[in-house]
Amino acid sequence: MDTSLNATRRARELAELRDAVVDVLVVGLGATGAGAALDAASRGLTVAAIDAHDIAFGTSRWSSKLIHGGLRYLAKGQVGVAHESAAERGVLLRHTAPHLVRAQPYLLPLTPAVPPGQAAVVMAGYRLGDALRAAARTPRAVLPGPSRVPAERALALAPPLSPRGLRGALLSWDGRVVDDARLVLAVARTAAGHGARILTRCRALSLTGDGAQVRDELTGAEFGIRARAVINASGVWAGELVPSVRLRPSRGTHLVLGPDVLPGLRAGMHVPIPGERNRFVLVLPQADGRVHVGLTDEPVDGPLPDVPEAPESDVAFLLDVLGSVLAEPVRREQVAGAYAGLRPLVDSGDGRTADVSRRHAVLRSPDGVVTVVGGKLTTYRRMAEDAVDAACPGAPASRTARMPLVGAPRPGAWVSGPSSDGVPARLAERYGTEAAAVQALAREDRSMAEPVALGVTRAELVWAVRHEGALDPGDLLDRRTRIGLVAADRQAALPAAEAALADSWDPPVTPFDSIS
Repeated sequence: MDTSLNATRRARELAELRDAVVDVLVVGLGATGAGAALDAASRGLTVAAIDAHDIAFGTSRWSSKLIHGGLRYLAKGQVGVAHESAAERGVLLRHTAPHLVRAQPYLLPLTPAVPPGQAAVVMAGYRLGDALRAAARTPRAVLPGPSRVPAERALALAPPLSPRGLRGALLSWDGRVVDDARLVLAVARTAAGHGARILTRCRALSLTGDGAQVRDELTGAEFGIRARAVINASGVWAGELVPSVRLRPSRGTHLVLGPDVLPGLRAGMHVPIPGERNRFVLVLPQADGRVHVGLTDEPVDGPLPDVPEAPESDVAFLLDVLGSVLAEPVRREQVAGAYAGLRPLVDSGDGRTADVSRRHAVLRSPDGVVTVVGGKLTTYRRMAEDAVDAACPGAPASRTARMPLVGAPRPGAWVSGPSSDGVPARLAERYGTEAAAVQALAREDRSMAEPVALGVTRAELVWAVRHEGALDPGDLLDRRTRIGLVAADRQAALPAAEAALADSWDPPVTPFDSIS
């Protein structure tokens, strides 16, 4: 099974599409689109999946990296959404991506701003969430249950907390992915291994129920792709291709703090937002030492940018809420970076975007295009399954609920921590069973072992070009790695990314429009 994506494979598969009619065309290579490509291909269908930019270019790389059990939805009475989320969390933790998705502890500090009654309500919610875990058959050994810890334990897990008036904390557990973009990449590469054509830099200019007019963004050539079914998984941009789709985009902003800003943080945190029920600012320690703080939920009007910006009002809001629980508030100049993503929420006609249901929708246009929107990263697999069921009602049943993604270990194996052959824990947590192959590049050529930034080596950049479909420095720095979240780190790593691209190309690529 060849899961490698690179420039040569892209050129070959583009050429093959000239004379082909595929069973399914998927537009969009975020989590849901990549998931739809895998779902369809693993059922034995022929698949082409295209994106105007790159794998995980849009919303999927701007998440909080939570793989969560739907507690917030349960609090709103959305029991079905909550159960679906808990079930899909279990699938990722136990079966499809245990190398990328792990359990993460979170503290809710019991400060004077959290009265005992509110703490009791939150703990009751955590226990309901634990019941969802049990209903989804996720073992406690994989995802521990909630508890209350004393102030001393809370400060040991989160030293930056203010001890003044601290009564302890509520400790809960949920899933988190080490890197959302790498999860999407693993889904896309697994789809490629099942025969799907994964084609980046291919922009859909128009869609119909039997195909699309497409432009190769690398050459400017326009061509048609013929398909028996079409799935529009382009997220917040879905309405630009199918005008009947109505969405209410919402902006979620995160801050990026350097490793020295909140030192010693061993657990994530839920920080209550004053005046809100069941809404929190999340403090999320990352494997690279950075800490992400988010997120906002603000409606977005007007044209949608390819890469949204985080406004200063969002930055100030997050710093204010975060500062309410810290001994020393974080200053604006300590924020190393910020990012924002747009959620494709289904337009329900009224209410705040924070109150709009995260249930996904599968819609069919009059000419037969199936659009899948809404939802969240955790439930991408179920969204993809539902979309393929709607687009291809006569196809075999979905197989993806127990299908390991690229890099997943065999059942019962463990991939975090250094292995007997000297593979660093950081590589194992990002590449799983492929970590040894990445490490081998550095052993064969000492220059590839040189760090670029945040522990990332040149070998990882070369691997991304040869096997992960990276075509330019942005692919390498902003998605295959997350160096680019901080502008100064990105600038420092740019020469290494350019060198990796220059040294790693396969044989010269023939432009699509010159292939006969």
